[in-house]
Amino acid sequence: MPADFSYHRPGALSEALEFLAENGRETKILAGGTDVMVDIRSGELSPRFLLDVSRLPELSRVAMEDNELSIGAAVTLAEIEQSAILGRHAPTLKKCACTFASRQIRNVATIGGNVGHCSPCGDTLPPLVIHGAEVELASRAGVRRIPITAVASGPYACALPGDELITRFILKPARVDFADFQKIGRRQALAIARLNLAAMVRRDGTGKIEFIRVALGSCTPTPHAMPEVEDYLLGRRPTAEDIWKAGRIMAETMIGITGRRHSTVYKEPAIQGLFMRLMAPLV
Repeated sequence: MPADFSYHRPGALSEALEFLAENGRETKILAGGTDVMVDIRSGELSPRFLLDVSRLPELSRVAMEDNELSIGAAVTLAEIEQSAILGRHAPTLKKCACTFASRQIRNVATIGGNVGHCSPCGDTLPPLVIHGAEVELASRAGVRRIPITAVASGPYACALPGDELITRFILKPARVDFADFQKIGRRQALAIARLNLAAMVRRDGTGKIEFIRVALGSCTPTPHAMPEVEDYLLGRRPTAEDIWKAGRIMAETMIGITGRRHSTVYKEPAIQGLFMRLMAPLV
């Protein structure tokens, strides 16, 4: 592995922001390192500096604050998996953590790293999208928030300036009676998602859907909410036929985003089938 980078571990968030203000363009953020270190070893990355933010306490909290769910960027997938707060207020995010890579990876991989890496198949992204998540960014100039969908400009292309650091994610808590996350990979476990899907639903006393959020990931350049699917199912007491048709709408929406490619012959029916499997408990 190349040894021509300089490693820095700040003792406070303010110190990290000062370092990025001076060296942001030549710095790679290190949190869990499960992607960064692989890319450095392969030669795909050659930063001058590594800035290790994994032990900053400001980035490590999960809490409800003023009716907002706050998740620090350095919170690990294992911590998400074990969090009672997230189990109550963001169950799809907790479920995605349960199937994320291996136990060893979950122990060190962070939610900020998964989002900032901008991989189309990042498992945390569809759950964050359905919660209308905002990303809090800090720099020496101050703090701002952006939508989760504004982080990536394309596959593996982060749109954030080099002097800013993701500090936390702010989610709208779920008030639903159904929520799930599912994915399809080349294997049943320890596989990168070829499709991933998150949904949450609230029904009224008659079983009609009065609130629904759906997001699709992995098969589009960046994760996408699916308002066309939501609009179709809203107000319905869904039947198997309704769910099947909604899955068809999702597949058509995906094709509208990506165009028809060589993988479409697989992904088109797979999306419809995955949505049917995820939503089957509502029928």
